[in-house]
Amino acid sequence: MSTTLSTARAVPVLMYHHVSPAAGAVTVSPVHFADQMAMLAREGYTTLGAQAFSAYLAGEPVPAKSVVLTFDDGYLDNWVHAHPVLAEYGFTALGFLVSGWVNSGPVRPNATPSTSAANLPGLLGHSAAKAAIEAGESDRAIMRWSEIDAMRQAGTFEFHSHTHTHTRWDRVSADASTKRASLRDDLQQARAALAHHLGDVSDHLCWPQGYFDTDYVEEANAAGFRHLYTVEPGTNSRHGDPARILRLDVRDKPAAWLKGRLWVHSRPLLSRLYLKIK
Repeated sequence: MSTTLSTARAVPVLMYHHVSPAAGAVTVSPVHFADQMAMLAREGYTTLGAQAFSAYLAGEPVPAKSVVLTFDDGYLDNWVHAHPVLAEYGFTALGFLVSGWVNSGPVRPNATPSTSAANLPGLLGHSAAKAAIEAGESDRAIMRWSEIDAMRQAGTFEFHSHTHTHTRWDRVSADASTKRASLRDDLQQARAALAHHLGDVSDHLCWPQGYFDTDYVEEANAAGFRHLYTVEPGTNSRHGDPARILRLDVRDKPAAWLKGRLWVHSRPLLSRLYLKIK
């Protein structure tokens, strides 16, 4: 990337989960998502992949209007509704997969202009998706490996780890040593699954439910993960901390709302003041 660019003072990392007409928690409607992505294109934003974002945190320049799009958990609606919009604008997102939830099977239809809405797969709201996963029916809620491969081939998504089981080991373990051992095994299973299906594993990891502590960070580092994504609000500056990547939760609101958020959080000092006041 050219060093003559007017580099970003800060790079906001946006956090999505669902893009779906099935309303619920952590869900953005397809209409609002398309509106938000059109705004990013209209305003001249560049979406950074993991490699470019890592380089920025290490001090390399990126375009002044840069943003990272992230999607947690790997929901089917990311393939059905988010992927076609990202493809339309040539955008790239980071998808964080819970590898133990992903199944095999043929590619299902998605919302391209030539696809009838009646032919799209049924999508679950957030609560129903969680219930399906807990009942061992994750294929109803989560993308398949074939769909993940199609997204990678199209360049709309690159995929990284969100652990293998999405378990909060701090809540279910009897003691710290058991917690660490369970997390260690979870991360190893995640690396093995992603290596098998994707061919490689990055050093980017998103914490389940945003939780981490010293034990979690040490085990993640030992497993080879260096870029750790939180749910803590804020923006990310050049030479920032890769072990504590801040993200902004995106609401089900029109593009004007997101445009204002990006204006604030593209400016490090203003971002800190805003969050302190808020």
